[in-house]
Parts: sequence; C-alpha cells; structure tokens
Amino acid sequence: MPVSKLGQRRQVVIPKDICEELGLKQGDFVEVTCDPENGTVVIKPKKLVDSDDLLTPREEAIVRKAEQEIKRGEVVDWEDVKTELNL
Repeated sequence: MPVSKLGQRRQVVIPKDICEELGLKQGDFVEVTCDPENGTVVIKPKKLVDSDDLLTPREEAIVRKAEQEIKRGEVVDWEDVKTELNL
C-alpha cells in the first residue's frame, strides 16, 4: 500500500501507479471529501463541464426516449434524431 506525506501547504502526492490506473494527469480536477467518523479522506476524479455542453430539458427528453428505444431493441435512425434536434 503506497504511503504519501502531507507537504508544507497541505499538499499530498498521489502515487504514480494510482494516477495511471485512474487516468489522472497534471491539471486534472479531483473532489476531496472526508468522513470524520471513520477518519478517512476520499479523492475522486472530477470533470468540469462547460455550460454550453449541457443538454436542454427538451434534448434530455429526446435522448432518454432514444435510450429506451435502444433498450427495447428498436432502431433509431440518426437522421431522425438530427431532425428532431434541429441539427
């Protein structure tokens, strides 16, 4: 089990093998949470999403409908999806 030391500004180095396993690279964001009852710290990789990349409620409904059709084995024509999304 790798061990890291808390640095001068409360910085912790994540061992290389763990970063590689999680696909973490320099500059990536992580979420740090603690559970004081158990005395644990959890570090989770996080991706930031630009608000321009979010779906509108209408687009989300279209995607959910398509996912349900796929699960039922129904074919969804990409041209129909693009038309419905006004692409």
